[in-house]
Amino acid sequence: MRILRAADHRRMPWKNGKGETVEIAVFPEGASVDTFDWRISMAPVVSDGSFSVFPGIDRTLSILTGDGMMLSVEGMAPTVIGQKSVPFSFSGDAKTEAVLQAGPITDLNVMTRRRRFSHRVTRVDEGGGIGFSADAALVILVVTGKAQVSQLKLDPVDAVILDEPTQCRDLRLETREPCFVIEIFGQASR
Repeated sequence: MRILRAADHRRMPWKNGKGETVEIAVFPEGASVDTFDWRISMAPVVSDGSFSVFPGIDRTLSILTGDGMMLSVEGMAPTVIGQKSVPFSFSGDAKTEAVLQAGPITDLNVMTRRRRFSHRVTRVDEGGGIGFSADAALVILVVTGKAQVSQLKLDPVDAVILDEPTQCRDLRLETREPCFVIEIFGQASR
């Protein structure tokens, strides 16, 4: 297991330049927004507007803070997502517009480059055993409050990477806050 502390996450402008994102993890390490194979980030969204287009990328969005937003994704019916919503997946190729429901939000954004990697994001609302697929090449746990995983104490927006998830089948999470289990699958997986 590797821990990624919130204080060490990299800050950078959005691809469209209209905001700032906080990069939690990226592969390959140091990759740019144009060259990553997978990327996990979070961002404050303070006004309505267009999302950046990411050709060849699959995305999943979750709401960490705030009252949510309505997403209008080209080719899909408009969808409202909030903090308790199931993570919302869509193509990064599609034009996407966001309308905030009641003020600013912070989102969690997971992206994988199609035909190289895929992903699944699961919201976990309480502690206990953490389930994930035996096919996952990598599992990343992002916590939204204070938590403990095995002997690791985590603060808000810390993340834990399980490089060999098959060796961590009995992983236990102690928290009262929601967290997100992000499974990354290599091209040959799934």
